[in-house]
Amino acid sequence: EVQLVESGGGLVQPGGSLRLSCAASGFTFSSYAMNWVRQAPGKGLEWVSRISSEGGSTTYAESVKGRFTISRDNAKNSLYLQMNSLKPEDTAVYYCTTNTDPPFWGQGTQVTVAS
Repeated sequence: EVQLVESGGGLVQPGGSLRLSCAASGFTFSSYAMNWVRQAPGKGLEWVSRISSEGGSTTYAESVKGRFTISRDNAKNSLYLQMNSLKPEDTAVYYCTTNTDPPFWGQGTQVTVAS
């Protein structure tokens, strides 16, 4: 059974940082590209970032480019999202997903940026 478990969310002040983690199990993690996707309150899903299966290629939404860094550790079956210079508009539930059709999703972790 595929499982994706996100962690690391919380409340942070504008300008602060958080590091999200996603623990994967039930599939060969190192064989798949992975994504972070977010959903702000009352809004639709927004793709945030993607990383290739080996980790050598990354892409970002314009809204987070230069502030967020996606990474992975295939030995630990883990995906990460380092978020710096956080803004109130980054407030959302963040999900890790497999880059498959259809994708598998985690349960999400809440990130709230507020003073």
